[in-house]
Amino acid sequence: MSLQIELDELYRGFTKKVPPDVLNTMLDATRRIVDSGIAENSLKVGEKAPDFNLPNPSGESVSLNNLLEKGPVVLNFYRGGWCPYCNLELNAYKNHLPEIEELGASLVAISPETPDNSLSTAEKNDLKFQVLSDVGNKTANEFRLVFKLPEELHDLYKSFGLDIPKFNGDDTWELPMPGTYVIDKAGTVKFAYANADYTKRAEPDEVISTLKDLKG
Repeated sequence: MSLQIELDELYRGFTKKVPPDVLNTMLDATRRIVDSGIAENSLKVGEKAPDFNLPNPSGESVSLNNLLEKGPVVLNFYRGGWCPYCNLELNAYKNHLPEIEELGASLVAISPETPDNSLSTAEKNDLKFQVLSDVGNKTANEFRLVFKLPEELHDLYKSFGLDIPKFNGDDTWELPMPGTYVIDKAGTVKFAYANADYTKRAEPDEVISTLKDLKG
């Protein structure tokens, strides 16, 4: 089963649980974010990926340039461990990790959550790849992925038990669009996917196909 089929099933289940007015509020907010054109402005194939130094849950700093010395890097920007769509995506990529590593690549997931919350995400999903904390969205900003969650969603998210500023350790209500990148050893983006609709994600098979092309 493809990742998107799983995501669509999750979304259909969600729509059956929430009142129509809540669903319409969320749909309208997502539509306005999509219409803003933010995805079209994100980092594209052929561009140079900006380096980063971000902490993992153990407090160790992980550098993109250091990872690239070993081979290509698959970067996955996700909103946070509180997002069920993100957890589905992380698990889908986890299931493809052996193939990704066989192709000589490293898999890295990045969110604006604090290191403690990133640790919770890694443990909850039993992730065997690097899960990094981009507090303040500095790296996500350099990939041109960041947007502010519309104000009408602040109280709504809190009613779901989702206190985004608490998860992220700031008060900005900023999140990254879901984004997936394949970066070759030279630091050039070879595959890029960003979507302002958080229910849509890049398929692992697309990433693996790009890695196979790089390996030749």
